[in-house]
Amino acid sequence: MGELRVRVTQDSASRWRRRSGEYATLREALEVAEPGDTLTVRAGTFHEAVLVDKPVTLVAEKGPGSVRISPPESAVRGGTALTVTAGATIRGLTVAGSDRSAPAVLLAGADGAALVDCRIETSSAVGVELADGVRAQLVNCTVENPSGLGIRLRAQAQAELADCEVSAAGQSGVAVLSGSRLRAERLKVHHAGGAGLLLADPGSLAELTGCELYEVRGSGVQAEAQAVGRLTDCTVHRVSGNGLSLDTGAELELSSCRVHEVPENAADLRGGAKLTLRQVTMHGFGRGALSVWDGGTKVLAESCRFHSAQGDYPALWVSDGAALELADCSLDDLPDALFVLDQGSSAAARDCSFTAIRSSAVSVSGGASADLSGCRIQGAGTGLWFRDHGSGGLLTDCEIADVATGVIVTKGADPVLRECTVRGASEAGVYVSAQGRGEFDTVRVSQGGGFGFHVIDGCRTKLVRCRAERNARAGFEFSEPGPVAEGCTSDDAAPLPAPRPAEPAAPPLASLAPAVLTSASAALPAPAVIAPIPDCRPPEVALAELDSLVGLATVKQEVRTLIDLISVGRARQRAGLKAPSPRRHLVFTGSPGTGKTTVARLYGEILASLGVLQRGHLVEVARLDLVGEHIGSTAIRTAAAFDKARGGVLFIDEAYALAPEDGGRDFGREAIDTLVKLMEDHRDEVVIIVAGYTAEMERFLAANPGLSSRFSRTVTFPDYTADELLDIARSQATEHEYHLDPATETALHAHFTTLDRGVGFGNGRTARQVFESMIERHASRVAQLADPTTEDLQLLVPADLPA
Repeated sequence: MGELRVRVTQDSASRWRRRSGEYATLREALEVAEPGDTLTVRAGTFHEAVLVDKPVTLVAEKGPGSVRISPPESAVRGGTALTVTAGATIRGLTVAGSDRSAPAVLLAGADGAALVDCRIETSSAVGVELADGVRAQLVNCTVENPSGLGIRLRAQAQAELADCEVSAAGQSGVAVLSGSRLRAERLKVHHAGGAGLLLADPGSLAELTGCELYEVRGSGVQAEAQAVGRLTDCTVHRVSGNGLSLDTGAELELSSCRVHEVPENAADLRGGAKLTLRQVTMHGFGRGALSVWDGGTKVLAESCRFHSAQGDYPALWVSDGAALELADCSLDDLPDALFVLDQGSSAAARDCSFTAIRSSAVSVSGGASADLSGCRIQGAGTGLWFRDHGSGGLLTDCEIADVATGVIVTKGADPVLRECTVRGASEAGVYVSAQGRGEFDTVRVSQGGGFGFHVIDGCRTKLVRCRAERNARAGFEFSEPGPVAEGCTSDDAAPLPAPRPAEPAAPPLASLAPAVLTSASAALPAPAVIAPIPDCRPPEVALAELDSLVGLATVKQEVRTLIDLISVGRARQRAGLKAPSPRRHLVFTGSPGTGKTTVARLYGEILASLGVLQRGHLVEVARLDLVGEHIGSTAIRTAAAFDKARGGVLFIDEAYALAPEDGGRDFGREAIDTLVKLMEDHRDEVVIIVAGYTAEMERFLAANPGLSSRFSRTVTFPDYTADELLDIARSQATEHEYHLDPATETALHAHFTTLDRGVGFGNGRTARQVFESMIERHASRVAQLADPTTEDLQLLVPADLPA
């Protein structure tokens, strides 16, 4: 009699069997076992094919790896080493198969089978296969099958994998086919001969969380034939093909994933496939990050980063009628960023950044279109190139900086740019040639090394309210008539010529010779006229408006002192003397409604009139405008706000909100750090004013060591007194053609004296609100009069005060 190696323990409720028994083989033990029993297997190798057809538990006595099922080849021809047809649990066994026409482990029949702490070392067609309709679990299992597939799910099968590993496969690591479904957590697939994860057929679905696919001789994920995959916090890297391959209507969704070190494309889509990326990083790709082909194929990318290409191909390639949509994405360190080609192809980008692009940031050709909104391109050969007939798009509120050429329009292309800026182009800011057209509305080109707007070949380009400043060669250069300019200005334009005297009336057409008619009809249009940039208001005019504000005596004195320092300093410079360099950045402290925004606007205008700032405009922001929702987006938002304020004033209201007391890892600190660096790198281009309550602003200045040194001057805005609030109300009445009689003024002064000046007190805002309430009560009162006089329509009486 052989050695007794399998102990069967009665865990069932049957009273009519002995409680346990020991058997020499697994087959014998399984024959006598009943549902619910546990089979404890002693260490060693079992040379038999095993069929588990009862809901029992097989467990290795001495833990994982101590028991091996390795039937002789003759015993498994046409079969498998381990077949499970019931809801059994197999724990800690190693299975070795050798039939290359069948799976090593087959889970079939009833639901509920589970492999736990098992290892499959085989040379079979499949390492582990789930048959049609089966539901099973694999926990902490390893599959090694150099001859075939690692794990395969057939029609309608459902599998849950946790902490499993496919360490080698001759074909795909995991295959989800024919409408089957997979949920996997912390799965590792590597050293596979095919795709790491293969998805195919309608209804097939794979959901992966925290998984890793690498060292794959193929694509990391291959999805086709309308299969669907969802990956969260997964990594795909070091594959020989594409990171992701999608075809024939497949759909993939990736969230917080990473795709890198791939020799081909990080993602390749064709045949109407759809890819959704959220907070995904792609880098180290040999060809492109996204290669999108064919009509109906679509990609949506939100808050993603594409960077560090290893080849010389465009990072994002959209062609043959495909579509791409980007939102809050960054593209950097790339040979070319976005190429859109062919009729019907389209790309849309919103709030995206393109930096360190060696050639073209955006190229549009073959009748394709690209729409960009709120995007920033910095450091590129060409910012945007619209290449040929039918190519175009709409660009709104975009910024292009530090490029060779900002925008190129050629060969019949016809884009529209609105509210865009081009700064620091070493050649032309905007260049149009070879029958290119384009419409440029409120586009500003500054600090270029060549022409601001350069239009040749008589191109019929339309420029409306465009502005050119500080360009080395000229603001506008039109080599021949053709461009149409309306309301455009340049700092190098001569004053507009005086109106010409009226011409004598032309003779009737009938009296003209035919040759004259021919000459007139062939005349070229008049050349476009560019006006000089309007001057700013003189500083004394803006200072007079500052002085006219109610109250704020100490504020006015502080601002005047600073203006005097700057004005005298510039005069000393002109005289060849050393000039003081006062800090222009300010801290405004005080309660709401005390005029901080108004003073900031006037301060910027005065500095522009003195030549200290280029434009003097005010950009007002708060925490919501600067702080993003994930790592990296805060720096992008803060830099975008700073760039909008270039040449003017960036006013940050309630700046202390960027440094909350219990901030911890709050992204507001990132906004502060970004501002400090930008203030240092562009110290002469923007004035920053931070505002808020006095105590909270002290905490804000302590949030970064560099803040206090850059904001060396604090201007305190005191609360308005009752007399000053009454003055504000008087000015409001005068402006709106109302009249306050003495009794009303007395009652109004008493009202302001008794107001609660707690946290909700709005100072000047409160005075305006009180006046607006008086107008409403006055209207209700006068509406009851049968025939109100002019005095009735103007006079505000004490009864009109709010209760």
